[in-house]
Amino acid sequence: MSANDRPLLLDVSRLIWRRWAGRLPTGIDRVCLAYLARYRAEAQAVVHGRGVRRILGESASDRLFDALAGTGEGFRKDFVRLLPKLLRPSPTFGAGRGRLYLNVGHTGLQEQGLIDWTRAAVVRPIYLIHDLIPITHPEYCRAGEASRHAERVRNILLSATGIIANSCATLESLVEFAARERLPMPPAVAALLGVELWRGPPREAEAHAERPTFVMLGTIEARKNHLMLLQIWTRMARQLGSRTPTLLIIGQRGWECEQVVDLLERCQPLKGHVFEVDRCSDGELEHYLRTARALLFPSLVEGFGLPLIEALGVGTPVIASNLPVFREISPTIPTYLDPLDGPAWQRAVLAYAEEGSVVRQEQLVRLANYRPPSWNDHFAIVSDWLLQQ
Repeated sequence: MSANDRPLLLDVSRLIWRRWAGRLPTGIDRVCLAYLARYRAEAQAVVHGRGVRRILGESASDRLFDALAGTGEGFRKDFVRLLPKLLRPSPTFGAGRGRLYLNVGHTGLQEQGLIDWTRAAVVRPIYLIHDLIPITHPEYCRAGEASRHAERVRNILLSATGIIANSCATLESLVEFAARERLPMPPAVAALLGVELWRGPPREAEAHAERPTFVMLGTIEARKNHLMLLQIWTRMARQLGSRTPTLLIIGQRGWECEQVVDLLERCQPLKGHVFEVDRCSDGELEHYLRTARALLFPSLVEGFGLPLIEALGVGTPVIASNLPVFREISPTIPTYLDPLDGPAWQRAVLAYAEEGSVVRQEQLVRLANYRPPSWNDHFAIVSDWLLQQ
């Protein structure tokens, strides 16, 4: 086997810049890491940025894969050592030799240069699409993101050999977009994402209160609906005082979230009842989930729903928005509510907070035999499908 002869080409550009910036892994990052773990032995790395696009040889790919898979703080040093290979001129035309090119991080898809490269390099692009939220719900996204994401999706549809969707709900949105834009719909498959549940005892985390505790997990942004929860917590704090349940908001601050930040920083009734946890280890996160009365997931729209699976996977009940993708993941276990019905959410929180809560016990019975989707399940579908492309 030559130094450029592995059957797959795996784009790791997103993982590089996320690790370089020291960012904690998001849901999309975890998907990228899962694909790296599954296909690294069969793949060479593709790296692009600032107009530079390279297919790395096998040795350089392995070194980069090792650096990206590591959990230590030496990534920058390892990556700098690889820069001479990344910056070395290399042929583009035909370099892909018709191999499958996997881009699972929405990386660079709005750039015509990337699409031109896939054609010049003679690769067969396979894209994983995570959601069409900026197109279907632009009111919850940053200004200009709707047009940028529409361009990404158009480029996907016009260049893809095949498309992987993270759910049937996402695939349905994609098919509708293609029909509306009168664009071709390439071969596609839906495969629920897997979750690597924690192994071993959870790590003890900071105790925030002895009262019943609820967890909300995810980046703080408008579509996650933190504002609704903070409004009902403010109401409960005024009504219940010291008997108010505790809410842990776990996640980094995102965009379009000024109202939420204002409440977190300056709303006096929330003090001592709502705590923001912007960074925590996997072990600490597991501890928070296992000790919670329930995970609260009031999103207005989602492309998937990893926190729902993570909570159910460790035996924690879930109160979630009644969204199609959540029903696809778990049709009957969570308590599903309208994300706009604040009073219903308050009633549910108080019911789950009760000592010996009947509704909570009923959900615990429903989730007793829950089996979360695994990455083995996901790749069993995807790998068989890739062989047909």
